[in-house]
Amino acid sequence: MKFSGKCERCEEMAYYLIEHQATVRVVAQRFGISKSTVHKDITERLTQINPALAARARKV
Repeated sequence: MKFSGKCERCEEMAYYLIEHQATVRVVAQRFGISKSTVHKDITERLTQINPALAARARKV
């Protein structure tokens, strides 16, 4: 899955994580990236882009 930027990828991963109650491992496999990249995107990048969505994703 290709994305135009990290911002879009972060939001797509967060929505996937929330909708599917998925683990970091499952999200990483689905998007073809490492678990550490998923973690960094959700905890650091998404917090700057969309804090409300980041808070919802962290609850999962």
